[in-house]
Amino acid sequence: MWGDIAIAFLLAFIVTFMATPYMIKIAHKVGAVDVPKDQRRMHKKAMPKFGGPAVILGFLVSVIYLLIVMSIENSINLFGLEDYGQKLLGMLFGILIIAIVCIVDDIKTIKPITKLIGQVLAAIVAVAFGIRIEDITLPFLNTIEMQEMFSIIITVIWIVGVTNAINLIDGLDGLSSGISVISAISLLIIFVLNDSPMVAILLITALAGALVGFLPFNFAPAKTFIGDTGSNFLGYSLSIISILGVAKTYTAAVIVLPLIVLGLPLFDTFWAIIRRLIKGKSIKAIFKADKGHLHHRIVAKGFSQKQAVLILYGISATFGIFAVIMLESGIWKALSFLLMVIVAISLGYRNFKTEKTENQRYECIECKYIYNPKFGNEKAGIPAGTAFEDLPDDWVCPVCGEGKDMFEIHQ
Repeated sequence: MWGDIAIAFLLAFIVTFMATPYMIKIAHKVGAVDVPKDQRRMHKKAMPKFGGPAVILGFLVSVIYLLIVMSIENSINLFGLEDYGQKLLGMLFGILIIAIVCIVDDIKTIKPITKLIGQVLAAIVAVAFGIRIEDITLPFLNTIEMQEMFSIIITVIWIVGVTNAINLIDGLDGLSSGISVISAISLLIIFVLNDSPMVAILLITALAGALVGFLPFNFAPAKTFIGDTGSNFLGYSLSIISILGVAKTYTAAVIVLPLIVLGLPLFDTFWAIIRRLIKGKSIKAIFKADKGHLHHRIVAKGFSQKQAVLILYGISATFGIFAVIMLESGIWKALSFLLMVIVAISLGYRNFKTEKTENQRYECIECKYIYNPKFGNEKAGIPAGTAFEDLPDDWVCPVCGEGKDMFEIHQ
């Protein structure tokens, strides 16, 4: 098994690492370049955003090669009782749908609703080929077998939800790819400890290898972005592999582990939906981008982009380690680990150096109003000398009415 894992990782790594420079050249030729047209974007210069195809290529080459070799050796059965061959075919078709829709988006830019339709279609294809969340086991209760329609709905929601979670957190150099690496490695450890199907182990290893091959080009300062093609592929793949890895596990703790491992992007997405609904008071508001994501808020506190990425890496790794400890040693040891991390962060937080000062001015990205702590905001009852981070959460721009999440540090 470990030899296959090593091959899956290294082959995906090498292919992606070698393919990425070519994708950078192709990006410039086809126009897959992200130009910072608004203040919401964190980069200041045009950046190729075609890293996704390189990651997909590395992943597919590694997986297809190993599945062929292992099938010839009879060390894996793709057409047995579980019919993994059919499920993998469904996953492949779904990846093709995601890739086609998102490549068009990276080059031409399409409406968010169009991308959502593509995500839903890819999820339905996966479900049609047998990839499903079929049972749920709750603590102190028996296993609940879901009716077919409910199983289909839950699976589609999970796939689309994780796909969007990784896509939405893709806002800083190396953020979505790095968090996906951490999630993939965490799931790999969980799958090995849980004796999960070899198919799931190979898939998650190949995904981790492809991402490690891409990160040197994506970590700050980035040479290329992974793009919507890459971020959607990552979310789609993680959602499906997590299903395959625990599909026949009837222990509640194990079934919720993928949810814990992907906790950071899922929480950020859930909060973004709630925030936009409250602020926009309509379903359409969900599709309106803002600067309220976790990475935006950390940068707004004065941390550099690289510091923000490393902080979120740490949070994601904490979730992953928590899940592994929970599987191996139980919930109480996992909770004690989490408590120790919280205490350590609380004690050491003040030692972090940030770029913020008490007199740092903030600018509304909508109307360009500048909040100056020196003068405060008398009409709203904000006295002079009030730092931006000390403003009430419900404070809004006195000119256009936008919330605090639409402000950034004034350069």
